[in-house]
Order: sequence, then C-alpha cells, then structure tokens
Amino acid sequence: MSQLQKKRVVVTGIGIVSPVGNTRESSWNSIKEGKSGIGKITLFDTKDCTAQIAGEVKDFDPCASLESPLYPRGKDSAPLIQPINLKDKKKMDRFIHLSIAATVEAYQDSGLDQARDLISPTMIGVNIGVGMGGLPGIEETHSTLLEKGFRRITPFFIPQVIPNLAAGQVSILLYTQNTNYCSVSACASSAHSIGESFRTIQRGESTVMIAGGAEAVVCALGIGGFAAMRALSTRNDAPELASRPFDTARDGFIMGEGAATLVLEEYEFAKKRGAKIYGEICGYGASSDAYHITQPLEDGDGGFRAMKHALEESGIPASEIDYVNAHGTSTPLGDIQESKAVARLLVGAKNLHVSSTKSMTGHLLGAAGAIEAAFSLLAIRDGIVPPTINLENLDPECAATGLNFTPNKIVKKEIKTAISNSFGFGGTNVSLMFKKLD
Repeated sequence: MSQLQKKRVVVTGIGIVSPVGNTRESSWNSIKEGKSGIGKITLFDTKDCTAQIAGEVKDFDPCASLESPLYPRGKDSAPLIQPINLKDKKKMDRFIHLSIAATVEAYQDSGLDQARDLISPTMIGVNIGVGMGGLPGIEETHSTLLEKGFRRITPFFIPQVIPNLAAGQVSILLYTQNTNYCSVSACASSAHSIGESFRTIQRGESTVMIAGGAEAVVCALGIGGFAAMRALSTRNDAPELASRPFDTARDGFIMGEGAATLVLEEYEFAKKRGAKIYGEICGYGASSDAYHITQPLEDGDGGFRAMKHALEESGIPASEIDYVNAHGTSTPLGDIQESKAVARLLVGAKNLHVSSTKSMTGHLLGAAGAIEAAFSLLAIRDGIVPPTINLENLDPECAATGLNFTPNKIVKKEIKTAISNSFGFGGTNVSLMFKKLD
C-alpha cells in the first residue's frame, strides 16, 4: 500500500449532462435549488406500462458546435469544432452522444487542451463506465430485423450499442493512447471506473485519466424490464414527487439518463501546469455482498465494508467526515440498509450530513456513480450540502440511525471531506472518498 500512496490523484475537470441540466453548472444549480428532473416519459409510448415517468435529458443536441475549438492532437492540427457531426451521429447510440458531451465539457474545464505539449498521449487514458449500453439501439434494430430482414441491419449496429464504445469514441476524439476500457458493474459501473482510474494513476501507469459514466435506457425494454421486477415507482400522476429516498411513502426508483465525466490527474503534474483543482481522491473501497442478485445484505454490511476500505485508505478519522452522497435510490430495502451502514461506520461524526441527489435526477444506473461523485466535489467546492427533496416523513428505521438526511433544503457549511456511495445488482459496492485540497 505504501507504493500506491506515492502518487496523489486530484480532479481538475467535471462535465455533466443530466435530467436537471445539460452542463455542469446548470445541473448543479438545479440541485442546489432542489429542482426535480423527473417527468412523463416522451422518448417512447408508455401505454400499458405500469411506470410512465423518468428523468430524461431534455433539449439535447449531440451535434452542437463548441464555443471554443479544441486541439487535442496539438496546436498545429485541425481544430475540433464539433464533437459529433451529423454523419457520425448515426453511428452511435444515445449513451455515447451523452458521454461525449459530458467528456468534452470536462476536458475543456480541465484546461488540458492547453497543456498537451506537456504530456504524451500514451500517458492519458479513458475509462467510461456503462451499465447496459445501447438498449434503445438494440430494440430498434430488432424491430428492423423483424420487419425488413437481415439485409436492412446497419453495419454500424454493433459499435453503436456495445458499452465500451463510449470510452472508445472518447479516446479517438481526444487522442488518448493509454488504457481504454469500460467498467460494467450495474449501478456501480462509473464509480468503479473512477476508482480504477484512481488506482492506475496511483501506480504511475498513467498521468491523466478521463473517467466517468453514461447511460441512456429510457426505452420500452429498459423501463419495461425494471417495471416487470416491480423496482420502479408507479407514482405516475406526480412525477416530481416520485423519487423520495428515505421517506415512508417511497415505492421504487425512477429511471434517469445522462452522463458525467471527471478528469483525474497526478497531483504533481496538475500543480506543475497550474490546473484548477476541485479536490483530491483520497480513498476507494469496493466489496461484494455475496448474497443476492438484486437485494442488499439486511445489515448493509457490503456497503459498510466498501466505505470502511475507502475511509481507511484516506487516513481520515470517521469523526471528521462532513458529507455522504448516499446511493439512496428510493427503494424500500436499500435506503434502510445503507442508512444502517453509514451510521455504523461514521458513529461519532460531529458534523455529518447525508443526502440523495437521486431525489432530483432519478437513478442514472451506470452513470449514477459519476454524477454523484461530481456533485460531491461541487459540494466541497461551494460549501453546500445538496438536499434530499420529497423527504416529508422519514422512515422510522432510517430515523433510528440518528443521521441527518438534509430534508428538502440545502445546508451551507464548509465541507472538507465527502463520501460517494454506489451499489449495484449482483451485490457490488463502491465508495469513493474525496477531500478538499490542503
């Protein structure tokens, strides 16, 4: 472990496309204002489906021109003025469109484009986590097959839909030649992507990692599949009130779509080039429940162990944790188990707040870990704890933990340390630990 600690890792860029905003700051402003991005589904006909609401990305143009051109291949190369053109748009499913938009924003935010002469492309890598990939494209192509036959299947079908093509397209676009892969672990996918990217830089195998997640499965198969499991809220007449983590009236999660990307850098390199720094990643913990394909352990022990590993690596006492961005999906079992795990680990924390931003964005599945890591870093930057909206009557079992779930309104306070939790089907658990740079 001493060898791993030789390299410090910081976050220098953040990009977000979400149900509450198509940029980092618009999304964050909505979160601070407690605005819900949940509404009636418009991307497909929900007739006969029990769940008819979701967090859709709205008014999104994947072919929008950049406000300022990029030169990822060097100052003498042709400028990148449009991340995706109309011709290439057809070769990518929606999750890739969203990922590219979030990644370009993060890349521009980091200022790396002005520093490309300081670093070889062989020391910049990509890991974009995706839980399900191009499910809408699979659905559409299957219909084409049934209606028109094999000859009408587009030759771009496979690269449109396979999960790792978000990372692949980003790597090509931004000319990165280090590791290029995709973590796939259900709702923990992008948290794993950030954590494993953190490890890659710690080991000295890369200097910069573009890490995050993307998901876009608000389609008949995606919504229908989760509805068949009875995992989704059916509060169709009040979409903005439907995602209510820790509340007694919660009845399931709400699907969201979107993407978020972080630019991770080795601290000394970031400092040398004068980069703005959002915070330091100081701990990463992962565990398995080894219990059930969809349900967490009754005592939340898997999540507890993931948080414990991250906390131990950070070297920060439990009593000094300021904020936990909870996985908090608004499901009957999950919210209780996570609450118990947080309270068990962080007993004695003097100034702890917990909240679930899924109350506003819905659950972005494979992209959830990345967007919630981004919100945790922005909370550190601005000294603001995001609220858990729609929390009107706290579940008695959650209340018994004594935790402050930050109901309905932001809390302004200095945040030096934050944990972001992401748990997924198959019993996979990830915790990421961030701290304000000294």
